[in-house]
Amino acid sequence: MKYDTELCTILEKRQLTADIFDMTVSAPKLAPLAKPGQFAQILVPGKTLRRPISLCGIGKDTLRFVFQVRGEGTKVLAELQAGDSMDILAPLGNGFPVETAGADKHAVFVGGGIGVPPLLGAASAFSGEKTAVLGFRGKDAVILMKDFVHAGCEAFLTTDDGSFGVHGLVTDVMQNLTFDVCYACGPAPMLRAVVKLCAERNVPCYVSMEQRMACGIGACLGCAVELRREDGSSYYGHVCKDGPVFSADRVVL
Repeated sequence: MKYDTELCTILEKRQLTADIFDMTVSAPKLAPLAKPGQFAQILVPGKTLRRPISLCGIGKDTLRFVFQVRGEGTKVLAELQAGDSMDILAPLGNGFPVETAGADKHAVFVGGGIGVPPLLGAASAFSGEKTAVLGFRGKDAVILMKDFVHAGCEAFLTTDDGSFGVHGLVTDVMQNLTFDVCYACGPAPMLRAVVKLCAERNVPCYVSMEQRMACGIGACLGCAVELRREDGSSYYGHVCKDGPVFSADRVVL
């Protein structure tokens, strides 16, 4: 895993919902190293610990982050403006293996809430037929649907309250789809349901885990996750170093 640090300039900032922000930064040193599904550790002005933010998009010399304000650190990040600088450590972790699926495969990208952004870069990089199934609490929480369409996906949207798209769960839509491989990111209950459906169909599934992280490189041991060996025994690994993307048959959800 090759990573580096760079002082990146914010090129564009948008507010997508009441608490979700979209930033694109200039990163000529980091962008060529990055792969979809990896993440960055961003130094917050006035804070000691970096904040882990997933990569939403990777350009030739830019990185895109879509993140939710969940505490004081991300609140400070959300207050930064175009022209401001951010100290970024990236790219970290293992990404989605979209390059191994093959152009003759049909992939489904399944995201829930703030788990949607990491999938956009993967969908953009996938060369075969692709479908996105995105789930949100309600209409006011919907993000990035047009971006997935622009990436070449047939896109389906579900909401918990029925205010937009299909009233129900992402798995309700998946039941009616045929696909060869699945990439998913979102809350643990959603991931468990998606993994179960894929296992019943004997379809490969890769999940990106959402976990609190401090160091991002496996040193602090703060993001332990239970993993499964081929013989069925379990052990503890780290989301930041061994993931955040895992083959679904390897991680204990």
